[in-house]
Amino acid sequence: MLIKTKKQQLNNTIMKIKQIIIASTLLVSVASFSQKDELKALKKIYAKDIPSASDIVEYKSNIAKLEALATEENDKVYSNFYKCMLPIMEITSLGPTATPAQMMKFVNVKSISELSTGLNATLDYEKKTGKKIYTDDIIETISSFKPEMLNYAIALGNQKKYKETSEVLYAIYQLDKKEPDNLYLSANYAVNGLDYESALKYYKELKAINYSGEKTLYLAKNKVSGVEENFSKKVDRDNLVKLGTHILPREEKEPSKKAEIVKNIALILIELGRKDEAKVALSDARKENPDDVNLITHEADIYLKMNDTENYKRLINEALSKSPNDKILLFNLGVTSGNANQLEDAEKYYKRVIEIDPKYTDAYLNLSDIILKPDARIVKDMNNLGMSEKDQKQYDVLKVERKKIFNKAMPFLEKAYELDPTNETVKSNLKSVYSFLELNDKVKAMN
Repeated sequence: MLIKTKKQQLNNTIMKIKQIIIASTLLVSVASFSQKDELKALKKIYAKDIPSASDIVEYKSNIAKLEALATEENDKVYSNFYKCMLPIMEITSLGPTATPAQMMKFVNVKSISELSTGLNATLDYEKKTGKKIYTDDIIETISSFKPEMLNYAIALGNQKKYKETSEVLYAIYQLDKKEPDNLYLSANYAVNGLDYESALKYYKELKAINYSGEKTLYLAKNKVSGVEENFSKKVDRDNLVKLGTHILPREEKEPSKKAEIVKNIALILIELGRKDEAKVALSDARKENPDDVNLITHEADIYLKMNDTENYKRLINEALSKSPNDKILLFNLGVTSGNANQLEDAEKYYKRVIEIDPKYTDAYLNLSDIILKPDARIVKDMNNLGMSEKDQKQYDVLKVERKKIFNKAMPFLEKAYELDPTNETVKSNLKSVYSFLELNDKVKAMN
């Protein structure tokens, strides 16, 4: 048996290491050549105006292969680009006669979110490298397919899928940040979908970009449909009016949403149990807008939700001192006080609204609700009474008390009905009052 020297053993080890290195290098080279082939194949299919069904199958196969092979930044970026564009490729393969319903088969919340992420990553990469390979194509793709994505968001909203609607609108905003209205809508839908963390993120983003939403709406009624339509540009609206397809042009100002955004940030922070942050959010906003009555009342709402009545009343008095005859402010204070079960304050605010504007229907309706609010407690007390003589006497006392509040509420409901006889809530409530007071002739007259 031959015994190898240490030198021979060392030489053999070195040879094995070299073989491993060479083998590894060959594997890397093969993988590198392979992924280049996949990229070439994907680029070729992508360039087709209308890819065939077999093209789509090959496209998917190459994406799957490339995902496992791509290691360099360039390859990863374009691998993700081709992957996120798959739904668009599938839609394109349907041809020019494809219906919206056929197209929507390839669109969902996940695909739109991935499209937004992938396209933005590609745009950022090409901006960094200075090589615009797909930049112009991406911009055209966004412009072409954004209306379809917005229609999809509207459909989700109509189905009350609020969280999903929010996700789609946010993805659309990420694709085109020149339209921050989509971010605002996304935040609102997130709130409706109880996705408070996302809503908070979106509202903070709106605040960071100084979004106000303040704009002029250019409106005109379509002669054929009879529907009033909104135009983004005055010239577009005016041209259609000149052509005679639209009539009754008018303009409407949409107020700033800045105060609402700040308020919503604070309300969400309270919902998430972060009350100190909520106070800071409103305090900062008020430093910039110290005389904004809306912000003052929003801050008051926050303190009310925190059961801090002292600060609540201080802020309300401040708001009223700045705008003592603001019927909207007073009405909102009535609503807030009613929700907080501060019925005397609510009644006072609604009566003040009526003094300022005797035709404010909702003030009469809400005032009657405040007056009738104790009725639920009275009915509960009546139902808890027994059959003893003492209980029967108490029952009669409570019945008289009920009649008093119904008689007190009746004239306010009658006034609301006089102002707006088509209001179903007013009609229903007034009928209930008449029925309880056994004013059957008046019930028949309303019927």
